[in-house]
Amino acid sequence: MKYFIYYLWIINTAAFFLSFYDKRAAMRHKHRTAERTLFILAAAGGSIGLYLSMLIFRHKTKHPSFMLGVPAIIAAQLLCLWYFFKA
Repeated sequence: MKYFIYYLWIINTAAFFLSFYDKRAAMRHKHRTAERTLFILAAAGGSIGLYLSMLIFRHKTKHPSFMLGVPAIIAAQLLCLWYFFKA
């Protein structure tokens, strides 16, 4: 369980900072992070970090795929956690 918590901490931190990096790159017209990469990180467990960064940095908030997709991933992950740890 301890390693699972560490994993979630690392993946959420990575998603948070990658979203920040992408926001800065967008503002400076530099090379961007692919949306697919952000969704993969979210699906891999970094959904809360990505969602927080979206709200804090106002990044990808005009994209319905992110504003609906990331919360849907969070809901699915919470449902999975509830299912596996309900006993």
